[in-house]
Amino acid sequence: MATAERLAAFSDAVIAVILTLMVLELRAPDYPSFSDLTPLWPTAVSYAVSYLFIAIIWTNHHYLMRFVGPPTLRLIWINFAHLFMVSLVPFATAWVARTRLASAPVAFYTALFVCVDIAYNVFEREVLVRAKASQVSDRARRMARRRSLAVLAIFASAILVAFVAPRLAFVLVCGALILHLRPEALDSRP
Repeated sequence: MATAERLAAFSDAVIAVILTLMVLELRAPDYPSFSDLTPLWPTAVSYAVSYLFIAIIWTNHHYLMRFVGPPTLRLIWINFAHLFMVSLVPFATAWVARTRLASAPVAFYTALFVCVDIAYNVFEREVLVRAKASQVSDRARRMARRRSLAVLAIFASAILVAFVAPRLAFVLVCGALILHLRPEALDSRP
């Protein structure tokens, strides 16, 4: 029988593997000088942003799991869909890094963020619909919904911006991530 704890443990394990795959993409320079690190800035930046994104995903997932009773089959499959989208982050990160933040890879990267965010929003909505009013206030639910829609709008805008100014699109992604840094907004009780 599925429990919230098993669902959380499985999700934790998948996210740990995703982070491991991402770090395996990092390559040290061939030469011993600090100046040899300079050309690796796209890798460092894309890795840092992706790591932050996955840390935010894990943190928000962790906070939401507090409100899950026995998970339904629907919630389990929504979680699988969300984790699948997250599993593509290492690929997108590597492409952005190798192409030094070129337009198409950044557009793909931001589009992936849109897909991950949509899957998260569906997961969040499913959990909050089932959460008791004593656990999450209507105000906190509205705040979570507004925040999710704002982040989604910024990510979607970044896709379009990526074709004209990929570095600006990358900055937009970073700005959107800031909005998800505080999942404890759901802690407000009625």
